[in-house]
Amino acid sequence: QVQLVESGGGLVQPGGSLRLSCEASGSIFSIATMGWYRQAPGKERELVADITNSGVINYADSVKGRFTISRDNAKNTVYLQMNSLKPEDTAVYYCHQVVVILHLNYWGQGTQVTVPS
Repeated sequence: QVQLVESGGGLVQPGGSLRLSCEASGSIFSIATMGWYRQAPGKERELVADITNSGVINYADSVKGRFTISRDNAKNTVYLQMNSLKPEDTAVYYCHQVVVILHLNYWGQGTQVTVPS
């Protein structure tokens, strides 16, 4: 069973930065697409960014130019560098791992990011 453990969330002032990390157990990391999603109170969970096993990256329009996703296959870890944070970035951020051809799909427990207005 895969476990995804997020870390790095917290309270940061507008314009500040945070770096989220997600370490995955198991042996499928290198073939998986890894993603970060977020869910704000009263809103649906939305994709923030994802990165395929070949390094193709996709960002939500709202974070382009501010957030950077990266992965380290040797450490089974995916990162989300968040710069120029805004109050609207406040949410619980979830790590996601998917291997479509194996029908495998896992979520982390989430980490809170708060940017006060």
